[in-house]
Amino acid sequence: MFHLCSNQTKYILLSTYIKLINLFPEIKGDIEEVLGNDNQLRNSDAEIQQRAMEYTKLSQIASSDLLATVLEEMPQFTERESSLLAKLKRKSNTLVKDRDIPEGDNTSTQESGTPEDSPVLNNHTELPPLAQVAAAAHAPPAAEPSLLDMFGGAPPAQDPTKVQVVTGLIECDEASQPNFKAFICSRNNGILFESEIIQIGVKSEFTGFEGKLQVFYGNKSPLPLQGFNTTLYISAADQPSLRLEGQRVPQLIAAGAQIPQTIKATAVSAFAECPLIQISFTAAGNAHNMVLRLPLLVNKFSKGTGMGAQDFFVRWKNLNLPAQECQKVFKAGRPMDNDLVKGKVQGFGFQVLDGVDPKPDNLVGAGILVCEGSQIGCLLRLEPSKPAQMYRMTVRSSKEGVAELFVNLLSQDL
Repeated sequence: MFHLCSNQTKYILLSTYIKLINLFPEIKGDIEEVLGNDNQLRNSDAEIQQRAMEYTKLSQIASSDLLATVLEEMPQFTERESSLLAKLKRKSNTLVKDRDIPEGDNTSTQESGTPEDSPVLNNHTELPPLAQVAAAAHAPPAAEPSLLDMFGGAPPAQDPTKVQVVTGLIECDEASQPNFKAFICSRNNGILFESEIIQIGVKSEFTGFEGKLQVFYGNKSPLPLQGFNTTLYISAADQPSLRLEGQRVPQLIAAGAQIPQTIKATAVSAFAECPLIQISFTAAGNAHNMVLRLPLLVNKFSKGTGMGAQDFFVRWKNLNLPAQECQKVFKAGRPMDNDLVKGKVQGFGFQVLDGVDPKPDNLVGAGILVCEGSQIGCLLRLEPSKPAQMYRMTVRSSKEGVAELFVNLLSQDL
């Protein structure tokens, strides 16, 4: 039906085809046949011919990682007026106002002072008083605007209503969160930290590439918590891949009270480290400071997808680049119960595919990591050895490096 479409529709279809190669590498050969057909490469319409030629070469030359980067959705451009133009406009308005002043409106100057006090030049222009000239000579120079500010490149001021997000991780006491691994597969809600003074809980939900965390701070002490403040930290490597935004919390939490804090996250692409939150306050005159891990993990943006045995193994074979696969052999950390393991895999973000693997004890699954600019397909094969209490886990992904992230995370909770 492609040849029956209008040229405008063909433009869109050709762009759609190259994006399908990125999402579904197993149909790459079929799409390349369409793109490389003489009807496209020698089409009388220059736009169709150009798109077919460029997309064909792109599919042949670019690696899967480069292809995903090239086809990533462009962020919306936010127009911003240059500070230099704004200054010029203000100056122009000032000059116009000065020209509107009538020439005779200088009564106060003429009435105060004698001709000796106000020397006059031949062109009848009055000179300023000597004291005013001396004061101006000794006055400090006005601050010059920086080049960044003149050309609109100065960083925006920190919004006082937003929580501060700092690039770079700090030391975190992982022992203070002994149950953090339960957030990997089993739950999105629970207690992050608890002491005699404060209880910190979290409730989270994820839809597509967006997530929302509600962090609750409960004061367990009989005295108020003063100077309460939170700061978010994200690693420099993950800063382009994960976008965080949150509201500031009140600086005072009354005795027995609980306050919430909303943190919104956007997965621009796959990220490796979970962000940290630093919490500081004063209770009964003693300063307290703690750094906790937020249960904002990359697999939270993964959703399971179903497929048959034939489709699974075709896609599995097509994901054959070394960087697309990660395999790990590790010892089981809990009883190797089939139903328990199946629940863990589903909670992680895979859909378990029954009857796909010829060995009944093996478990296979499929999922899609949903990011703002792309969707990354992931396949899992888990082979248990109950006599040795060991697992061999293999994950393949359409984007390089994602398989390793998933293996390292899922192996912690099996």
